[in-house]
Amino acid sequence: MTSFPDSAALMDEAQQLIFPRFTEDTALALGLRLVELARAGNLPVVIDIRSASRSYFHAALPGSAPLNDLWAQRKSATTLLFHEASLLVGVRHREKGETLAKHGLSSDAYADHGGAVPIVVEGVGMVACVTVSGLPQVEDHRLAVRGIEAVLKAR
Repeated sequence: MTSFPDSAALMDEAQQLIFPRFTEDTALALGLRLVELARAGNLPVVIDIRSASRSYFHAALPGSAPLNDLWAQRKSATTLLFHEASLLVGVRHREKGETLAKHGLSSDAYADHGGAVPIVVEGVGMVACVTVSGLPQVEDHRLAVRGIEAVLKAR
């Protein structure tokens, strides 16, 4: 079983995942890098990159299911609302004994499970999020982070 990071570790990690800029080309590079990483591990995931108003990239890899698309939507909605990784939102809730319901949010539309990570641009803030769904939630989160790190390193 994969252990959960604590909120401090996730906040520290977020400080390392900041883009100098983010364009459609960046979204495509990130999506394709995640597809490459997932295919290398034969991982049955859905990969989604979106802002509040636009979809930049979506891929459903072999073995994934329509349910993974629904999870990706719900995790993305959480990250887009809180401007934090969905895993961090969930970890904080568990640390405080809270749920999304405390904020008046329905589990039909939001999920505080790992897999959605904000795309943050230096000097701008969060502009979109990348979401992975299909693995245990900490592994979804880690794959999304690995993709961001790879794209940042290549720039």
